[in-house]
Order: sequence, then structure tokens, then C-alpha cells
Amino acid sequence: MHTSGTVAFFRVEGALVAGGACSAAAYFAANAAGFGERARKLGQVALTAPFYALLGQSDRVLANRLAYLPLRNLSEDRVAELAEEYFDGVVKERLLQGGVELLRDARRQGHRVVLLSDGLLQVIEPLAAHLRHVDDVVCNRLEFRDGYATGKLLDPVIGGHDSAGWARRFAQEHKIDLTRSVVYAAHGPDLLLMSAVGLPCAVNPDFTLRRAARQADWPVLDYDV
Repeated sequence: MHTSGTVAFFRVEGALVAGGACSAAAYFAANAAGFGERARKLGQVALTAPFYALLGQSDRVLANRLAYLPLRNLSEDRVAELAEEYFDGVVKERLLQGGVELLRDARRQGHRVVLLSDGLLQVIEPLAAHLRHVDDVVCNRLEFRDGYATGKLLDPVIGGHDSAGWARRFAQEHKIDLTRSVVYAAHGPDLLLMSAVGLPCAVNPDFTLRRAARQADWPVLDYDV
């Protein structure tokens, strides 16, 4: 039970799980119905992947929108089925034990535990249930029309530079003291979120975040191997 009026934000990608949106999109595409449909969707993933890598540091919202475009026309039932398979067969295998231990420690310290992810709700909710110490999940949601995915993400799209503003709104809504709260993140786009929280920690950081963490004298943890 969270009792301290503080929160521990965990960026799923990099802090808790190795891999991200492109990996999930590729799995969904590879398991579309019919050889022709699979080939077409995998081709779309191959086309969007370089843009995701390029935009990942500068415009993660657009990067995430591009990553999930290949899911267009998948039925809602098929998305749910593939999400379950992806979680059981891929996400569980990529769980980072170091991050799981940090999450358990955060719970023992009385923090409200929040998962923040570029992933889809159908994947991240089972992750939260599996971890068992999570209070809130903030992640991306696919748009469906007439039972089929449009390939678009519903707003707000997670991953943007509004993360600091979002954290402040979350804190106000839940009476959280951000100055005593913590955040664990791994990528450059999370810098604004980390700057908004009193106790940021870079975990398995990419080059951009590692350099910024050193300049800001933030702690750095490496446990991804």
C-alpha cells in the first residue's frame, strides 16, 4: 500500500523490459492472418523501423505513431490474442530482474508505483498484473473502428516532450510530492520527465541520457546484461 504521498515512475522500455514498440509491432505483423498480409505488414515494419530509430530522440510521439501503423486492419480480437502471446512468449523473457527488484523496493518504501510505456494497453496491463506491485499504468492505446484497428493511436500518445507537464498534472491529481518522488528511465526523451521529479535515476541509459545524467550528477545503474 502506498502511504508516503510519493510516486515511483518506471519507464517500462529499458528499465523493466528489454525492447520496445518496434519489437511488438514486428511480432503483431509477423502473425497477421495469411501469408500475403504478413508479408505486407512486415514490409511496413521494415520501412517504419529506420524512421522510428531516427525520430526516437527528437519526436517519440511521431515515432510511436509510425511504429503501430502496420497494425491497421487487425481485428480487436486478434490484437488481444497476439498481445497475450507476445506478453507470454516475449515480454516475460525480456524482463530485467534489476528493474523488478527496484520496483519491489519502491513498493516497500511506500511509493505509488506507476508504469509509463510506449507499449499497447493490451500488453502493458498483463505486465502490471504479473509484477503485482503496480498502482497505475500509462501507455498507448490503439484506435478501433467497427472492430478493426485503424493503425492510429488514441491521444494522448505516450513518449512526447509533455512528460514533465503530465507528471505535474498526475501529482496534483493524486496529491503527490514530486520532490520526494523517483523516476527510473533509460532514454534521452525522458529527460524532461526526470527533471520534473526530485530523485531521478538513469538505468541502462542510452548515450544521450548517460551524458545528461553525468552532467546533472544523477545516479546511473546498469543491469541489462
